[in-house]
Amino acid sequence: MAFMMGWRRRDEILVVLCFLIAVSCASCIEVVPYTTGSNRNLIESNSDSSSTVLSVRTERIDPFDHFKEYKGGYNITNSHYWTSTIFTGKYGYILAALWPIGGITLAISSIFFAKKKRTDTRTESHFKKAQFWFIFMGILFLLLTIIASAVAITGSLRFHSSAQSIKRIISRTALEASGTLYNVTKAVESMQNLTSIYDGLANSSNLNSTAQSLSEEATNIQMKAEDSMRLVNRGINILELVTIVFVLMNLLAVLIFLVARPLKLKMVLSMIIFVCWIFTSLFWIYFGLYFFLAEFSGDTCLALDEYQLNPQNSSLGTILPCSDSANTMLEDVGTGIHNLIDQVNAEISAVRSTDMPGLEYVCNPFSGPPEYLYQPDNCSSSTIKIGDIPQALRRYACLEIDEMDCTQAKYVISASEYGKIQVYTTSIQNILDVFPGMERLVNCQVVKDAFSEILLNECEPLNKNAHMTWAGMAVLSTFLMLFIIAWILESLHERRFHALDGLVKLQLSSSNISEDKVEP
Repeated sequence: MAFMMGWRRRDEILVVLCFLIAVSCASCIEVVPYTTGSNRNLIESNSDSSSTVLSVRTERIDPFDHFKEYKGGYNITNSHYWTSTIFTGKYGYILAALWPIGGITLAISSIFFAKKKRTDTRTESHFKKAQFWFIFMGILFLLLTIIASAVAITGSLRFHSSAQSIKRIISRTALEASGTLYNVTKAVESMQNLTSIYDGLANSSNLNSTAQSLSEEATNIQMKAEDSMRLVNRGINILELVTIVFVLMNLLAVLIFLVARPLKLKMVLSMIIFVCWIFTSLFWIYFGLYFFLAEFSGDTCLALDEYQLNPQNSSLGTILPCSDSANTMLEDVGTGIHNLIDQVNAEISAVRSTDMPGLEYVCNPFSGPPEYLYQPDNCSSSTIKIGDIPQALRRYACLEIDEMDCTQAKYVISASEYGKIQVYTTSIQNILDVFPGMERLVNCQVVKDAFSEILLNECEPLNKNAHMTWAGMAVLSTFLMLFIIAWILESLHERRFHALDGLVKLQLSSSNISEDKVEP
């Protein structure tokens, strides 16, 4: 049919479109993801204030920039954003460093002062009363340490579950993007069949390279997503495993201490105190890390909320490749296919009154100018898809191998012409089938939907669980410090009591010996 020749000009548009989607989608999927009610209300009331909320929130001290204040906003591609955000856990890192120094200082001072002889005039009852309170406080802090350990483990498990949920959303998004690209690849590959119909088709060589580029890009997205998610999954699992193992080991150590204390196993008690001292430093480090993760998740959720409300003024808008040029290209393709189908329907209108009565019109899924929106649901039930044209023309085509047998008047299309129509209409239908997916990729709707799902279902529990974990770690570390201090003081107190008791007995023994010598 004559309208097939007009379609050849559309190949260049479709080739360029496919290449554009391949480039755009690659960077689109590489973007990886709480906001309080007051923050959201502020964002909704004023788009400018949203930038202020996020920029003020991210103003933090950057240790790698001479401890200056970082003011670059939420930017995951900026190393200073990461260093300043990680540094928010500085209190945990500082306490983790000071605690071993304090232990070394205590050990040296106890050795130094142990060499000095001191006298103590306090009574035995006073010593026993003080010892009772040391033991009571030690047991109390031990019980509080057990409770804090349960809170920290629960928070870590829940945080891990929330992080895994977000990871699954991102993996699904990447899989959807790569799947769309594979579908576009198939559509472009089907257009290669047209080269066998038109040997001189312009840019036919570009179809091969475009199909190959799209296939490689889809594979690349899938591989990057798998590698990134593998790293994320490994990091999340390691953090959860190490946290739980160390908390449980510390819990086991304090329970052993509880058993060994009445048995007076001094060596075992000293080793357990030393182990708990190390665990305390580790838990302060974990407190700093989880505090950083809570800050980062809060920044990210606020940035996602900002992007949902005002993508143009969002800090994420500079990362996502949702360019106007890509939308313009989609409009050009929509315009081309719209005009093409109008031409087809004009030819159908011409042949309906002559050779092909009853031939259905083709549904035009694109709206008219100037938007040319893809609206397949607006098609009338009396129309057919462009891919159904071969089926509609079948009764007018001679499909015999020997075209000399097609002598009846109803056969107005030869077998070779019918084959060309079938290949061409199928190729165009394939492009239309993947067009919604291309729109979602080029407009970043795939990523936007992922953002919406994370904001709606995951941000609040993620931040809640992160806060629960770092608070649990802080309380656990504090009670563990008090537990260690209480038992160290009790041990020193008991040692002084026994030393004083021995000195009293020695003095009594000496006085008795002197009395025995005087009696004769």
